[in-house]
Amino acid sequence: MLVVVSGCLVVMCTDRSLHRISALVDYPGRIGATAGTNWLLVGSDGRNDLTVDQQELLATGDDDRAGLSDTMMVLHIPYGDIPATLVSIPRDSYLPIPGHGTDKLNAAFAIGGAPLLVRTVEQATGLHLDHYAELGFGGFTQLVDAVGGVNMCLPHPIDDADHGIMLPGACHDLDGNQALGYVRERYELPGSDLDRMSNQRQFMTALMQKAVTLPNLLNPLRLRQIIGATTNALALDVGDHVWDIATLVQALRGTDLVTITVPVGGFKDTDDSGNVLLWDQSAAACLFDILATDTSPARAPRP
Repeated sequence: MLVVVSGCLVVMCTDRSLHRISALVDYPGRIGATAGTNWLLVGSDGRNDLTVDQQELLATGDDDRAGLSDTMMVLHIPYGDIPATLVSIPRDSYLPIPGHGTDKLNAAFAIGGAPLLVRTVEQATGLHLDHYAELGFGGFTQLVDAVGGVNMCLPHPIDDADHGIMLPGACHDLDGNQALGYVRERYELPGSDLDRMSNQRQFMTALMQKAVTLPNLLNPLRLRQIIGATTNALALDVGDHVWDIATLVQALRGTDLVTITVPVGGFKDTDDSGNVLLWDQSAAACLFDILATDTSPARAPRP
């Protein structure tokens, strides 16, 4: 009984210590509930959680702006036994931003923060977002170090001083600093941002799998570090709780997780937004319709 009470207290204290922001804000004409549960996962490139020494070490620059949404993914957790789907949404997607014309998707975050980003993604995808999680540069490195690093196998060497990572082509246990360089690196990838998003999805699932390995779960000190890093690293919507994080981790670590990038229709140069990415509207609409209705249990992963 004492163990149960102690465990409940730990959960409650952890839940109270989570950082929360008002991200999932209602607005006129908001899409009603769609099938399953949808998370918007955001990686912010804000530097305000890094010291000057960390900015130099991680090659992030000293930009003191509020931050752009450098990484955006929608995680769809369906009902029943259908595998979850993790969808990368390119930051340069050229989309209507409510009240601000058409621009790159990450401009929505810069203009109106999480609420405007959520609204933009909902209206572009037709999916109702139920949960929101945001992770900054500093929080990311802390979380990777807390789980004891993450093993990734690199098919080719990486020599990218701009993102602070130089590694031979082999399998490596990446620490927090190396991991940040890995998920940011794109200049030496043939598909640039598109290949980087694939790397980000692979790393995210590997990170979740490492977090819940028995050596981590059965080591009280390591478990405490992981819990502490998670609460420090993540910003959740005001309606989210620690038990929602457990569901998120469970979905991301699944071996049958389907990973995909929004179907791309091409690129074009614009006067106001520079070079932008265009969705394949027909294929994207088909993808999000499948997720909104959970009509197909046989979704195949795409690059």
